[in-house]
Amino acid sequence: MRWNKGGGGVNKKIIFAGLLGILASGLVFGMVVFATQRTTASGNLKSADLPAIPDASSGISETEAFQTLFSAQTDPHSVIHEVKPGDNLTVIAKKYNTTIDLLKRMNHLSSDRLMPGMALKVSTYKFAVVVDKSQNILILKGDEEVLKTYVVSTGSNDSTPAGIFKVTQKLVNPTWYKAGVVVPYGSAENVLGTRWLGISKQGYGIHGTTEPEKLGQQVTAGCIRMKNEEVEEIYAFLIPGSEVTIVD
Repeated sequence: MRWNKGGGGVNKKIIFAGLLGILASGLVFGMVVFATQRTTASGNLKSADLPAIPDASSGISETEAFQTLFSAQTDPHSVIHEVKPGDNLTVIAKKYNTTIDLLKRMNHLSSDRLMPGMALKVSTYKFAVVVDKSQNILILKGDEEVLKTYVVSTGSNDSTPAGIFKVTQKLVNPTWYKAGVVVPYGSAENVLGTRWLGISKQGYGIHGTTEPEKLGQQVTAGCIRMKNEEVEEIYAFLIPGSEVTIVD
């Protein structure tokens, strides 16, 4: 579901120019990003244009690296923050450019209360997601490492735009604005589920669903739908400015 009708896509000439640059510098993903973020003309970004897109036939799963995030085990992608007097989760999240939700999940905290001397594990990954419309999957990545893959629903009639976007809005228990009608969270007519992650393509985003049985299908008006518990998980990883890549 989306809030406003929109198109999207990538200029083929710019992608071609980016590919020539790839041959010269080897900066494969960076050049595709450069090409995609600077155009809104016709032509779509394909999964083959990006490296490391898993095949859904291998199963929807989480990697060992993902599981390590939530263990006491230290790893090259995390640091330990010792809580000091005056620290709180808001201050720590801002310091490390992460979210309070992820800090609590990684450290299995049931409340926001911290005590001086506590050791908190903090991820240093730069998180992003890739949505592959051809497989109806969403891939959570840390830096360039695949961490977890989810089944999603995407737009019917190719209505989900392809390109590289940014997270611009995060809402808990979102209100749905449907053709000028305000549909509050909790209403049976509100299809957005428990979370909304708006992207830099106006009116489009990643959200929960009231129809989990339709996941894995191209049935939405353009947005990406997830199970509520899974969009809540993704919500914890992404911050405003996180990259969302959508490919055909």
